Amino acid sequence: MDEQGPRRGRGHRAGRLPYNPRVPTGLWLEARELRKSFDGGLVVALAGASLRVAAGERVALTGPTGCGKTTLLALLALLATPDSGEILIDGAPASSIRSPESWRAREVGIVFQLHHLLPHLTVLENAMLKAAAGRAVDRRGRDQLAAMLERLGLAHRAHARANVLSGGERQLAALARALIGEPRLVLADEPTGSVDSTTGRRILEELDRWSRETGGTLLLATHDPGVAAWASREVKMLDGRIIDDA
Repeated sequence: MDEQGPRRGRGHRAGRLPYNPRVPTGLWLEARELRKSFDGGLVVALAGASLRVAAGERVALTGPTGCGKTTLLALLALLATPDSGEILIDGAPASSIRSPESWRAREVGIVFQLHHLLPHLTVLENAMLKAAAGRAVDRRGRDQLAAMLERLGLAHRAHARANVLSGGERQLAALARALIGEPRLVLADEPTGSVDSTTGRRILEELDRWSRETGGTLLLATHDPGVAAWASREVKMLDGRIIDDA
């Protein structure tokens, strides 16, 4: 694969959406032999994981619980640092990013397994918090958020505090927070894993809309074969390593 292009002839199984570089404005990522352990080395989360994701690609990361998916996403989000190995973002070492917090606010949307909303803030306040960390939110951004909440069925809950929302509503609010500001990269950890089928469909539809309209890069971890089939490429993990990059 060239540095910014997809692997040709792969990731086009029946039912998959092909990689579409029409507007490849997303970040491209490369992880080289990432290793990460916890508890003084007793728990090995990553054991030399390597991965390349092209700009604008939609990649599903699959594998059993404990295989390292969440840890890999955290490292790519610069929420943690590897014990060894290297991460490249648009061809530059991740270590060259002086402020990971500012970088995430500008460029990255994250959907956690648990929504990580601030319970005392409303849906609107939680969504705007991420965008405000990077830059002032203009009228266009507010209009985009209003339209997104309408599509997600959350418009009537915009002023409700997170602690009174249902589990599905909280995940939808977390998705809105991740997508506000049109990030170039979205990292989603089991975004449909704890919601019903209707909510899950809304989540995938909104991620689909975002990726097609912005050309952003999506990397999501999932146990659901249906979600994996929706992506343009599936990458399988086992015991902290990539075992099948198809």
